Amino acid sequence: MGCAAFLSDVMLTPADVARMSAAEQTLYAARPSWSVIATGIAVLAGALGSVGLILRKRWALPVLVVSLLGVFAQDFSLFVLSGADVRSNPVVVGLQSVVMLIAIGLILLARKGAACGWIASA
Repeated sequence: MGCAAFLSDVMLTPADVARMSAAEQTLYAARPSWSVIATGIAVLAGALGSVGLILRKRWALPVLVVSLLGVFAQDFSLFVLSGADVRSNPVVVGLQSVVMLIAIGLILLARKGAACGWIASA
């Protein structure tokens, strides 16, 4: 789901942006490029790390940590640097909280899997 949302975001046309509300357009235009890159890293590493968990590979853990770092960077940009009052929007806060909880949960699962031998050593 995150990969699809990220692709939809980076493939927006000027016409798509024009249909956004003024507040959304301001937030969209104010995003630094490193924030968009961090989002891409977060979703791609999260998807790859999840595949690693399914395949029971130990490399899933460091990949999921990279994903969590991307989520941190994305949230820092969104909630601290954007200048927009997105913290008052319960949908944004709720969705980003769920994303953060899932990223943390996947890391905890990978650590538990490594400790219990559920995932391979290579």
